[in-house]
Amino acid sequence: MFPVWRKVNFVRAAADIFLLPQKRVQSVCSERRSPCLSLTRRCSGRRFNVPPSAEFVARVSGIPTMAKLPYRELADGLDAAFVGVPIDTGTSNRPGARFGPRQIRVESALLRAYNSGTRAAPYESLVVADIGDVNVNLFDLKDTCKRIREAYRKILATGCIPLTMGGDHTIAYPILQAVAERHGPVGLVHVDAHADTSDVVLGEKIGHGTPFRRCVEEGLLDCNRVVQIGLRGTGYSPDSYEWSRAQGFRVVQVEECWFKSLAPLMSEVRAQMSSGPVYLSFDIDALDPGFAPGTGTPEIAGLTPAQGVEIIRGCRGLNLVGCDLVEVSPPYDTTGNTALTGANLLFEMMCVLPKVKYY
Repeated sequence: MFPVWRKVNFVRAAADIFLLPQKRVQSVCSERRSPCLSLTRRCSGRRFNVPPSAEFVARVSGIPTMAKLPYRELADGLDAAFVGVPIDTGTSNRPGARFGPRQIRVESALLRAYNSGTRAAPYESLVVADIGDVNVNLFDLKDTCKRIREAYRKILATGCIPLTMGGDHTIAYPILQAVAERHGPVGLVHVDAHADTSDVVLGEKIGHGTPFRRCVEEGLLDCNRVVQIGLRGTGYSPDSYEWSRAQGFRVVQVEECWFKSLAPLMSEVRAQMSSGPVYLSFDIDALDPGFAPGTGTPEIAGLTPAQGVEIIRGCRGLNLVGCDLVEVSPPYDTTGNTALTGANLLFEMMCVLPKVKYY
C-alpha cells in the first residue's frame, strides 16, 4: 500500500499518519502561514512543523538547521525556537565554543521526530523552528551581552520559549536578564562541573565563570529555587561552593551523583521549583570528558550521559521558560560525539517543555 501512495506523491503527516496530496499540503502551509518551504520539510496538515524523515530524505542533504527544522528569521508565531549564540570570548581555558551552534546543527541531523524513551511527540504539540544565530560582536564581550539581551527580549516578547545553543556560559547572564524582565525572578536548574559564581576573573566581572554571581546581584534568580548539579574539580578555596550555599542555592556535588540514578533527586528538585518559572542551563562539561571531550574546561569524574538525560527528563512538569546547552567546543571534539550529545540533550529539553504531548 505505501509504495502506491508514494508513487502518486502523497506525504505522510507525522501527527496521525494520514495522507495529503501535494497541492493540499502546500495549501495548508500557506493558509496557516507555516514556515515550511517545501514538501521536503514534511509539513503536517496541522499547524506544526515536522522535520523531514530520513526514511525519505537523506540526512546528509540540505542546509543544516537544528533537527532539519524550517529556518525562520523571527520567533513570531512559534511556541519554541532553537537559537544559536556563537561566542567563546568569555572562556578562560580552551576556546572553540563559537563553533558550537554550527556543529550541533550538523550532528542534529540524526534526530528523529519522537522520543522513544518517554514517547514525547514535540512536533505534534509545538510550533518549532530554527531562528538562526544572534549577531554577536567577537571583539567586545560587553557589547555581545547587550546584543544577546536585546535579541532575547524580542524572542520572549512573542511568547516563544528559546532553546539556546552556545557558545560559552557567559551567555546565560544576558539571556536571564531578558527572561527575568518578562517573568520576574526565576528558578534555575544549573547542570555544570563549575558553579560559575566567581566575582572577578583577571580583573573582569563578565565571563563564563561569573554569570550566576551577576544574576544574583541583579535579582534575576529566585535563590530559594536554584539547584546546581554535578559540581566538581579542584578549587581556589577549601569550599568552592560556600557562596552558592550562602545565597540559598541547593548544591549537589558530583560525589552525590556517582553510581546512582538521579530520578529521586529530580523529584526533590521538582518540589523545590514548585509552579514558578524555571530556566534550565546545561553546560556540556557537566558530563565526564570521557563522554564529552569537546569542551573548554573539562573536569574528570563527571556525570554520565544517562544521568544528564535523567536530569532533563526530571524537569517535565516544570514551568520552563527557557533552556540552554553551552560550551560545546568542536576543535576538541574529534568524533563529533560531544556535539551529537548536545543535540540530543536539546531535543530532550524540547520534549519537557509545557504542553508537549506524550503517547
